[in-house]
Amino acid sequence: MPKALWSQVARRAAIVFAAAGLPIVLAAQTVENIDPDLRGRIDRIASTVLEQTGVPSASIAVVKGGKLIYTHAYGKARLDPPAPATPEMRYSIGSISKQFTATAILLLQEQGKLSIDDPVSKYVPGLTRGDEVTIREILSHTSGYQDYWPEDYVMTPMLKPETAQQILDMWAKKPLDFDPGTKWQYSNTNYVIAGRIVEKASGERLMDFLTEHVFRPLGMHSVWNSDETKLTQVDATPYYRHALGPLRVAPKEGRGWMFAAGELAMTAHDLALWDESLIAQTVLKPESYKQMFTEVKLKDGSGTHYGLGVFVADRDGHRDVSHSGEVSGFVSDNEVLVDDSVAVAVLTNQDAVGAASTIARLAAPAVLGPDAGTPAERQAIAIYRDLQKGQIDRSLLAPNLSDYFTQEALDDFRTSLGTLGEPLSLQQTGEDLRGGMTFRIFRIVYPDRRLTLTTYTYPDGKLEQYLIAPAE
Repeated sequence: MPKALWSQVARRAAIVFAAAGLPIVLAAQTVENIDPDLRGRIDRIASTVLEQTGVPSASIAVVKGGKLIYTHAYGKARLDPPAPATPEMRYSIGSISKQFTATAILLLQEQGKLSIDDPVSKYVPGLTRGDEVTIREILSHTSGYQDYWPEDYVMTPMLKPETAQQILDMWAKKPLDFDPGTKWQYSNTNYVIAGRIVEKASGERLMDFLTEHVFRPLGMHSVWNSDETKLTQVDATPYYRHALGPLRVAPKEGRGWMFAAGELAMTAHDLALWDESLIAQTVLKPESYKQMFTEVKLKDGSGTHYGLGVFVADRDGHRDVSHSGEVSGFVSDNEVLVDDSVAVAVLTNQDAVGAASTIARLAAPAVLGPDAGTPAERQAIAIYRDLQKGQIDRSLLAPNLSDYFTQEALDDFRTSLGTLGEPLSLQQTGEDLRGGMTFRIFRIVYPDRRLTLTTYTYPDGKLEQYLIAPAE
């Protein structure tokens, strides 16, 4: 048990519960304050993705209106002996841990103990060009330090313990892959440096600092340092597979390899509590969140799509602060639409498969609701729903398209699409200009199929084309 998580009494109690095979975290991890229709859509998305990918289980948490409204787990957390997944089970969150390390750095900046524009050599001496590389550059992956773990599997040397200093001696003393600030390249090495800076500047272990300033204030009681101690028998079991072979229990990384870059495990419920804090901005000062959520630019002015510990993007007009994570046997994804007060956290227990991201990115638009898409998407789905009933609003159509929608065409749309029901999502994937019109491509997603919708729209808004076909 990580020393920082509980008092001595609580730790003893946790050991007793674990030995008895009883859940350590509280039953309050289950939350269901969700509209039944939305729950049905999310359940359908999660179950379908698990079925299609073969991933054993997923645990999800949904935030809407800035509040946690739903937690649920799907599939099997353990295959032998079988155990269903529950919201009380912890999963490793991998590189989502990086935003917590970045938060620790920003808290120390608020306390006046460092500046993110300080050179890393001020806190961790001896690194390549450490007097040139800044803390901002390591947090934004623009430093040039080479990644020590780009692979999606555990290499043989990683099965043995390693210290943060040994990782830095091996990878952060090599020549840089590029001059600081001139390129973006994801590197776990950056966050090992960041973790050491937290410990040097604070005088505390990283986990102790995060527990005091983040986990305990937010009520994130399930947090576990899986770098020090593997998850218990009452948590999710990690799996991997060779090609299309059977699922096998994944090996555990040696102690020390995930420090500050991917060490945390927790329930989806507690990750959602963190998401609530990102939306409400309760842990850091507003200026710190602005630095965290702002895309870092390279020296030539080009964008990186990365802030400090988080990816930042515009998804269909919604500001998305996100990160995925992977360690041996686990993949996670956390999508936070900060301006919309919406978040979806998804944790899965098989590595090298993107089921977590697929679920999160399908579920987030569902949480936003039917009016959340772009005007073109809202019009497209409205027409689609009418066509499922064999109807069309001809006031939206140019003469050629109105002629195209004969009674025969309407009948074919109704009989072929009506039985499919409501799609999981309809999203625009492309746009171009042609023939004086705007050409758009949309992807329509169902549990068992993908459809492609193409439209042409005149400058006056009239539609010249609305065609649907199976996706290639």
